[in-house]
Amino acid sequence: MSPVPPPPVVPPIGLRLARTAHAVSQAFERAMAEAGGSASAWQVLLLVRTEQWNTQAGLAKAMGVSGATVTHHLNAMEAQGLVRRWREDSNRRVQRVELTEAGAALFERLREVAVRHDERLRSKLSDEETGQLAELLERLRAGLD
Repeated sequence: MSPVPPPPVVPPIGLRLARTAHAVSQAFERAMAEAGGSASAWQVLLLVRTEQWNTQAGLAKAMGVSGATVTHHLNAMEAQGLVRRWREDSNRRVQRVELTEAGAALFERLREVAVRHDERLRSKLSDEETGQLAELLERLRAGLD
């Protein structure tokens, strides 16, 4: 009797998820760069445009980055004429952020890229599978809390 071969090695889910996230992120970064932006610039533009996160501290929290990191992004975007910052008169510690006309134009251009990227990601999934994936990803993240 010949020995039974071992079962195939299946990569752990964390590794598979990391590989997929890396590939998706790289594809998104390339698409954003071709349109004159970046994934981080898109995230800032989107958060400021929705007016839910129009303070520097709120942006850092929403992006999951440090205040120093968001300051770095905002400094670059302000130098490019994409955002404008000012301090609140009533509380000088609070720094507000808004899009300039150039920032709003870049937002529109990058929004089209983001929508096409999302459509590309969903192209191999049914609506039901997309919903399942969203739920599963949320459950994976919640398992880390």
